[in-house]
Amino acid sequence: MACDESLKTQAYLDGELDAADALKAEAHLEHCAECQALAADHAELKEAMAGASYHRAPAALRAKISDMLDAGTNVVPLKTPRKSSFWLGAGSGAGGMAIAAVLAFLVFMPANNAMVADLADAHVRSLMGEHLIDVASSDHHTVKPWFAGHSDVSPPTEDFKADGFTLVGGRADYVHGTRAAVVVYRHGAHVINLFAWADRNTRLPATGSRDGYRMVFWKQKDLDLAAVSDVDPAELDRFVDLVKKSQSRE
Repeated sequence: MACDESLKTQAYLDGELDAADALKAEAHLEHCAECQALAADHAELKEAMAGASYHRAPAALRAKISDMLDAGTNVVPLKTPRKSSFWLGAGSGAGGMAIAAVLAFLVFMPANNAMVADLADAHVRSLMGEHLIDVASSDHHTVKPWFAGHSDVSPPTEDFKADGFTLVGGRADYVHGTRAAVVVYRHGAHVINLFAWADRNTRLPATGSRDGYRMVFWKQKDLDLAAVSDVDPAELDRFVDLVKKSQSRE
């Protein structure tokens, strides 16, 4: 039986919730196995699209999809759903129209844009209310073990206070439909969120920006990482270099 919160979870994964509702959805995801499975499905779909080549749809195809949505035309169901979840009943009626809308969105927009948007939204959410830090400490030996019980990965947690980047803590978060560890730093008046999640052999953009926040992506060992902040770009690049060097020593 589908969870009553599945539609809200889907809206959260699509970045459609405001900050308050997004926090509630994250809290629900922490303990709901059905919605965690939905998040996993969502992540796999985005990862599959990230590996695809981007080609702008022909004008005739875009017009046809637009006409179908305007007319409320049913869409042929997807064959062999992977799981009996949100997608199972989505192949006809309003569900079919929703799938058509999603596919149209993916045709018109490179998949990496969705990851950039997810990270920017997660960064903004972290700056609101009490969601920035779950474990508050500048001690590497306190922050690192905390992630063992709260995250699927072990992120880099080195303190770079001598270089102007002070470790202040960490938290668990959901980004791009997958569970992520986030290590939090301060540089002057600026916050830097260092996101880390398990590498699934997907392509990452080199950099991204949204709403005044810049992000740098890279892969190292078995992790995908992204540093997000409104700090000066040269300073963010310097921070990333420090993290990479600390990882190479581990």
